[in-house]
Amino acid sequence: MPINIDTFEGSSEDALGGGLTQPERVLSFLASHADKAFRPIEIAEETGIPRNSISSVLRRLEGQELVRHKGEYWAITDDRDRLHSLTQYELVTESLNDLYGEEDPSEWVGHMPVRDEADTSDDT
Repeated sequence: MPINIDTFEGSSEDALGGGLTQPERVLSFLASHADKAFRPIEIAEETGIPRNSISSVLRRLEGQELVRHKGEYWAITDDRDRLHSLTQYELVTESLNDLYGEEDPSEWVGHMPVRDEADTSDDT
């Protein structure tokens, strides 16, 4: 649904949907309820993520070993070091973005070394 331009101009990015990503919302919710496990539908309802998206979000997080599941129930990982590392990475990235601005990965292409496909030697 469109919004009027005054609402657009007068609203913060967070208010217009520029807040946490879906995986961040799931991790935040599960981490704040680390003593419980939830079914995907419950996680979807609590995080505002569409029901048809929650399973793929959970699978991606599971692939990164940030959540775990048994049967139809999901919980935050019990690997606290992994969560701590992720949190520290996010905080550092946010600080650097605040200081220097966000990076545009498409700008990296011009600075990447050219790889010689014929050279498969290992430099170690």
